Amino acid sequence: MTQTTLTRKIWMALTGLFLCFFLVIHLLGNLQLLLPAAESQLQFNAYSHLLSGNILIKIISWVLYASIIAHVVYAIIITAANTRAQKQKYHYDRRGTVSKWYSRNMGLLGTIIFIFLVIHFRDFWYVYKFGQLPLDARGNKDLYTLVMEVYSQTWYVGVYVICMVALCYHLLHGFFSAARTLGVYHPKYVRWIKVLGWIYSVGICAGFAIIPVYVHFLK
Repeated sequence: MTQTTLTRKIWMALTGLFLCFFLVIHLLGNLQLLLPAAESQLQFNAYSHLLSGNILIKIISWVLYASIIAHVVYAIIITAANTRAQKQKYHYDRRGTVSKWYSRNMGLLGTIIFIFLVIHFRDFWYVYKFGQLPLDARGNKDLYTLVMEVYSQTWYVGVYVICMVALCYHLLHGFFSAARTLGVYHPKYVRWIKVLGWIYSVGICAGFAIIPVYVHFLK
């Protein structure tokens, strides 16, 4: 592996791990949508207001946006390099038959997630930042009502759940790949890394998927 390739993989791992950390924080905030309606509305809107008005949170947000862009760019570069390399591999190279299907289709999974992010940012982040949302009883922008309206659409909930399945497999591969790149995928700890990877990936994605399903059918 060349130094340039290793550097790209390290940046992919670091930005990916930062995004994994962000997903935990984002999920914890969104779980407020599962509370009773009146309480959920005020708490979720207050949480959204805090994220938009705190300078420290804004700095973290800029790091988040930079991480997403860097992760996508490095993913494209590495995928293109791997594609060129695969065209030159020997006919007896059977790595594709023993690797996991989601490892061989990270480009497809990443594309699904990227499209989902564009839709997600458009429907919520853009509207919250630049749209005309009404205010709740505390004077905060009523993002809660917008979320309820969007999640009332069956097709949107279905797409959301499918994208969370794609994200789950993407996280699985990324978690293990980052561990190898950063040198912590040691045989002594590999079993626990795999367990942690599965718990994190399934837990995060199931948590996100449950929210729109619960809102759509039970709220």
